[in-house]
Amino acid sequence: MSVDVVLPCLDEVEALPRVLAGIPEGWQAIVVDNGSSDGSADVARSLGAHVVEEPRRGFGAACHAGLRAATAEIVCFMDCDGSLDPAELHRVVDPVAAGEADLVLARRRPTARGAWPLHARLANLELARRLRARTGAPLHDLGPMRAARRERLLALGLGDRRSGYPLEMVLAASAAGMRIAETEVGYRPRAGRSKVTGTLRGTRQAITDMRAVLASPPPTLLVIAKEPAPGRVKTRLTPARTPEEAAALAEAALADTLATLDAVPAGERVLVLDGRPGPWLPSGWRVVPQVEGGLDLRLAAAFTRVRQDVPAFLVGMDTPQIAGEQVASPLSPAGRRGVDAWFGPAADGGFWALGLARPELAARLLPGVPMSTDRTGEVLLARMEAAGLRVHRLPELTDVDTAETADLVASLVPGSRFGALWSALPAVSR
Repeated sequence: MSVDVVLPCLDEVEALPRVLAGIPEGWQAIVVDNGSSDGSADVARSLGAHVVEEPRRGFGAACHAGLRAATAEIVCFMDCDGSLDPAELHRVVDPVAAGEADLVLARRRPTARGAWPLHARLANLELARRLRARTGAPLHDLGPMRAARRERLLALGLGDRRSGYPLEMVLAASAAGMRIAETEVGYRPRAGRSKVTGTLRGTRQAITDMRAVLASPPPTLLVIAKEPAPGRVKTRLTPARTPEEAAALAEAALADTLATLDAVPAGERVLVLDGRPGPWLPSGWRVVPQVEGGLDLRLAAAFTRVRQDVPAFLVGMDTPQIAGEQVASPLSPAGRRGVDAWFGPAADGGFWALGLARPELAARLLPGVPMSTDRTGEVLLARMEAAGLRVHRLPELTDVDTAETADLVASLVPGSRFGALWSALPAVSR
């Protein structure tokens, strides 16, 4: 079992030697220096830690830099101020490693007077109460010691870079269907003064950051698709592939897309389907039929089938290479600020994703847009900009339409269902 321990650090030279000495044998300590002026980074290096420099100030910035720098399957987070005992990291790691939970937080139990200021403890109790009501998770503490699998955390697309990061992680994990658990650890007086609860400014900033996270409900995720039946899907793959092979590839692409979005925070997941669902459909998805008419009208209608007071984000079944973070990050509370729409261009001139902060706008934007042309995306983007919408452009992706594009996409995600199936089929003659 490979484990990395992320230690966000701002002037913790006093506690670092004790903390690093207690990291379990074989685990890597990643000290993220967040602008220390006391030589913390040099001390950490001298003690064998992997040091990451994160110049952008903020607890979340340091934590996320450590998550990105980690290479182990499981990642832990822990304050490096000496208030927590690294020997107890197994308490949060073991349930994740055993597959019993996806995210484990440590509930702090003070071991000495003064370990936990009363105002901080009361605020934490109220926050934990709200978390239980919002997520149903059995939490009593938004503890700074926690563990999860790295890939699951990256797929959450966490956007807060200040004090809201720990709260956003829990809310996003719940919205992504992760199983959240809690275990007890000891909590002792920290070395030095807290940068958050130890100052009035830090406390106010933490409250502001957390309120912003709590005020942003998770988005609705939409997938528009056809039933992957021979002769109905991926017809441009024939005659290079048989109709049966083309349908199997379409099913694999759809299954990959649904699996990716299953790991992304969402209030609801909706499949807008032309046809009947099959064994490729994961549990938890609401299926609604497509309306009659052209694709422009079907897309517009899809946005009417969901909540209108939260952002809705729609993707098709032609891009099995999408990554969870690619979708989740721009839809995070921080990623939404100042954004009215999200637009993901496709290499063929269309688009692979469309998100709207106000889903009702689809009825004005989509009808009449020429579909399946090399100008489809250009026309839609021009309409959004003419309507005064602030558009966040996503990376360009390649749709799977022809044997050439299928070959390209499969090479990008060889471990996916689509990539594995394409590789297993006989080579296409050129």
